[in-house]
Amino acid sequence: MLYNLFEYLNQFDIPGAGLFQYITFRASSAVIFSLIISMLFGKRIIDFLRKKQVGESIRDLGLEGQTEKQGTPTMGGLIILAGIIIPTLFFARLDNIYIQLMLVSTVLLGLIGFVDDYIKVFKKNKKGLAGKFKILGQIIIGLFVGISLYFHEDVLVKQKVLQFQTEEKAPGVSISSTSNDVTTTWRESKSMKTTIPFFKNNEFDYAWMIKWIGDDYRNWAWLVYIPLVILVVTAVSNGANMTDGLDGLAGGTSAIIGMVLAIFAYVSSNIIFSDYLNIMFIPQSEELVIFMGAFVGACVGFLWYNSFPAQVFMGDTGSLAIGGIIAVFALAIRKELLIPLICGIFLIENLSVIIQVVYFKYTKNRYGEGKRIFLMSPLHHHYQKKGYHESKIVSRFWILGMMLAILSIATLKLR
Repeated sequence: MLYNLFEYLNQFDIPGAGLFQYITFRASSAVIFSLIISMLFGKRIIDFLRKKQVGESIRDLGLEGQTEKQGTPTMGGLIILAGIIIPTLFFARLDNIYIQLMLVSTVLLGLIGFVDDYIKVFKKNKKGLAGKFKILGQIIIGLFVGISLYFHEDVLVKQKVLQFQTEEKAPGVSISSTSNDVTTTWRESKSMKTTIPFFKNNEFDYAWMIKWIGDDYRNWAWLVYIPLVILVVTAVSNGANMTDGLDGLAGGTSAIIGMVLAIFAYVSSNIIFSDYLNIMFIPQSEELVIFMGAFVGACVGFLWYNSFPAQVFMGDTGSLAIGGIIAVFALAIRKELLIPLICGIFLIENLSVIIQVVYFKYTKNRYGEGKRIFLMSPLHHHYQKKGYHESKIVSRFWILGMMLAILSIATLKLR
């Protein structure tokens, strides 16, 4: 909203109005504004939740310090959602397809989590929203995201190609430099290519998976792409939900992931950086930097109240939303194949649960008695059982997340 206002004011040469033309200024403003919302209004939201007796019901898992958390306000994800949505509405261009996609996805995923928390708290049903309905909601959102990214006319990429001067200039091509009889150009296309990390020629087109259909196989690439989008959104959303088990763990990890994705969005939206790094140039994706700035600010601001000892829990309202946001954002900037690395903490937590369950069932069927690999899953509970303090576990997971973040950024040149 403010972008359009200051764009109008800039016509009258009002000092400072032109600042809103710069992505860095609007992204920085979104971070600061998000922090202010999270920290200043977070206390009021916590007091409101406490007044409504929106407290967490803790299952006795035999973990140290667990009983002290009984009654701590949950649904704190509302703080995160407010810290993301409000700054984005103020500082981003609302006519941008990527911003529209992120806002709708954020609201819908937050709504699923809110319903889950509402059932747990007010209906006194510890299971919350039935798993099949939660998955169905995530599938519908993934379907919406997949259709939008595949079919919307503004979702395009530009790639550098060489064109001989004797050739006619192709539609959607802009000339950037000329050498003798060869012209370096940027060709605009509706390609469904994505980035493969650590490979020199690191682009993969989903359409290649169905070449066997025939010459018109590219027209049917959505048969591969949309199911993959649904899988990514569902998996990462649930991964963040699984990680939300210790004070500050999910929020801090998500902030680190958000900073990496913001860097990727910035270089992908800048023709100079994308040319230098030899990556896909994604027009209009620069507005995503502002959204991710608000996301990081919201996660960090939430830690003001969620760090040990937590005054509020994000609940599914927050965890499902932040996981889904990360997934949709990565898909929008063609970095979804980097998710196992960027979201390595989420992956480890999920794998620990899968391994534990599979091994327990296997040993029970084979030996008549189930055995466990971990003392408890997800993995952070395993270390709690081993006697590590909650703060130490969270700090070490953050450090591991930072290492993965640096390695993820290095993939821009490490091929």
